Amino acid sequence: MPQLSDLTTAVAEGKRAETVRLTQELIAEGAHPSTVVEQGLVPGMGIVGERFKNNEIFVPEMLIAARAMKESLKLLEPMLADAGVKPKYTVVVGTVQGDLHDIGKNLISMMWRGAGFNVVDLGTNVSPEKYLAAVQEHGAHLVGLSALLTTTMPAMKATVQLLRSANLPNTKIMVGGAPITQAFADEIGADGYAADAGTAVEIAKKLVGATA
Repeated sequence: MPQLSDLTTAVAEGKRAETVRLTQELIAEGAHPSTVVEQGLVPGMGIVGERFKNNEIFVPEMLIAARAMKESLKLLEPMLADAGVKPKYTVVVGTVQGDLHDIGKNLISMMWRGAGFNVVDLGTNVSPEKYLAAVQEHGAHLVGLSALLTTTMPAMKATVQLLRSANLPNTKIMVGGAPITQAFADEIGADGYAADAGTAVEIAKKLVGATA
């Protein structure tokens, strides 16, 4: 019988076919879908995040691992829904208005999914009003704002201001992207800042833990 640790290793190494095979075998052997996620996939993406932070791997390797995890989740999500298992926390994420870059946002979205978050991805060029509407619709615990251009940093600030004015005490705001710094995050009133996708998972968990 395959072990959950085998799945963790397959995800961490980005072996898509093996990840899918092990997921199928674990389910066939009676493993609960939530156990496969929590004890197989999540630790695998945790390893990937640590390796990325330590410069042991880079964006291509992270994407390969995240895609392997995504293929496994495709099999598991219908089973989780049938079992009435829902992610505890919801994240709304997007690239701010005026910015069409999505690689960083996509990578972080996959990392968050791998960590067990329900991710609502709004895409790119997202207006402050669209963020707010999505947060209210989905009851989001966290909002992730991404920007790659210095010219769109004011849009990030405007989005934070609108979310703050809406009085959402249980929703935390997290920002990131190439031109973004901790100082800028503090200046605009964000709750968290992540310099990379590996750190984004840690920060997100801390932030939603504070709203639990």
